[in-house]
Amino acid sequence: MLDFIQLLKQRYEIVLQQLDRKHSRFGEYQQRIEQLLHAEAFIRKGQLLENQPGLPLQIAVIGPTQAGKSSVVNLLLNNDSAGVSPLAGYTVHAQGFCHRVAAEACDGLQHYFGRFQQLGRDALRPGRYDCYSLSPSSNVSALVPDCVLWDTPDFDSIDSTDYREGVVRTIALADAVILVVSKEKYADQSVWELMKFIEAYQQPTLICVNKLMEGSEAVILESLRDKWRQTRSDPPPPMLGILFQKAPAQPQWPARAGSAVAELTQKVIRNKHSVKQQQLVSRYWLPWLEPVFSEHHAQRHWQTLVDQCLADALQDYRRDYLNHPHHYQTFQNALLNLLTLLEIPGLARVLGKTRRAMTWPFRKLLDWGNAKSAANPSHELAVLQQLGEHLLIRLADRVLEKTETEPADSYWWRENAMALRQRRGEILLAYQRAVDSYHQDFQQDVEAAAQRLYRKLQDQPLILNSLRATRATTDAGAMLLAIQAGGIGVQDLVITPLILTITSLLAESAIGSYMHRVEAELKQHQFTTVKNTLFDDCLRQRLYQLPLAVHSQTRFNISEQQCHAAELALKEKKHGLRIL
Repeated sequence: MLDFIQLLKQRYEIVLQQLDRKHSRFGEYQQRIEQLLHAEAFIRKGQLLENQPGLPLQIAVIGPTQAGKSSVVNLLLNNDSAGVSPLAGYTVHAQGFCHRVAAEACDGLQHYFGRFQQLGRDALRPGRYDCYSLSPSSNVSALVPDCVLWDTPDFDSIDSTDYREGVVRTIALADAVILVVSKEKYADQSVWELMKFIEAYQQPTLICVNKLMEGSEAVILESLRDKWRQTRSDPPPPMLGILFQKAPAQPQWPARAGSAVAELTQKVIRNKHSVKQQQLVSRYWLPWLEPVFSEHHAQRHWQTLVDQCLADALQDYRRDYLNHPHHYQTFQNALLNLLTLLEIPGLARVLGKTRRAMTWPFRKLLDWGNAKSAANPSHELAVLQQLGEHLLIRLADRVLEKTETEPADSYWWRENAMALRQRRGEILLAYQRAVDSYHQDFQQDVEAAAQRLYRKLQDQPLILNSLRATRATTDAGAMLLAIQAGGIGVQDLVITPLILTITSLLAESAIGSYMHRVEAELKQHQFTTVKNTLFDDCLRQRLYQLPLAVHSQTRFNISEQQCHAAELALKEKKHGLRIL
């Protein structure tokens, strides 16, 4: 699941780079990227707890800019460990302070923070944001238990996008959260957007309102509770106010709230982390994958268009060749093969040599015609070639229509139209090779049909001998000339009457119904072979894969199989969310 969340976040980031800031989905995609960043960090936290169950308690102090987060950290630690400044955005790195905790007990944090590097506080630099610090706290404080207390950067300033990831990872790491707001910032939308999202973390929370004027506590705290109820479904957490103090006086932690942090940490439950992260991902799963599912829908629609065009082409093949009264040649070829089998035993070899000698001048005369017709040896090949070209033209027209009728996916359809145009020659070349291969291979089926008729005739000696007599009294040399040279005149004048004679004899004989059955079966087998070999295996496969080969940065290109595997991992409860 972690791999899938990272992949999805990466694709969102790539797609977002292609969008104009004024695009209707720009802000929406930005928000989803941050949500995915939170989910990634929370799943990493689950891995950390699984690998290091004895990890010390983690408490994060979070809040908007100039709320006084670092001052609250110093109050809780009873020292000046966290740097403070009147300037906004002074803290830009997550800084952890080990309070009565050995640094060795936090070795797993480096793996959790991933690409972030752990440095000493003095080595942190403002321009480098992919790092954090972890240092011991110099004093012992009665306000916090044994833990790592984290001071975090703000999440609402203009520059916060540069160090946002460090903030998100620290919040997800925390077992408990202390939200610090000021009287000027407690109602900011950015604060409550964050608090709404991390509700799925189910972290015990304490809210500190800093810089309050005396006498205003009750009004602001009640307003805070209302804000909480409007934003979240869980009950409002404990809240306390810290009064404003002019420099050099230091703010004071309220005496009545001395045990507030300790009480907060008593609510920490780590053994339900896997359930929490399952609920988190499930809650946002459909919105996150909405554009991915949209691509899947477009892909299925594309496949439907391909299927429709293929079905039309098959219908045209039936009409223009298989069911055409004048152009269907396959069964005639089977009958020609049958004529060869009807040669009188013992005389076939002698007659064959005589015919070749007699037809030598005619064969030489037709060599020129044979060379011209070699490129298109049958009407079926011409029909199949035209059908392939017309299919791609028809499909291209329908795709262009989709660019106008599907505005939400117009980019997707436009890129498909371009890919189809670019690869049209390649697809047609592969199709033409498949047609030639099919035509050559199918001759075996034609010969097999002739053999079936001949074996049936062997069971009817009278009919067989009658056909052999007819065969022997025909100008076989001219027939063989037509078979070898394909001459049109000879076909019309000799072969057609001969085949009509043979067909009439077969139809009027006892095997007439068998002959029609062989013809019907051959025709159906030919249709199935063309459908499977040419239209399904060649054209459908290539056209189905065409959108997947478009490596556009406006597409997510996450397959249905990847989504299905991630959904299975999401539903897996035995060990929580496993890693794909």
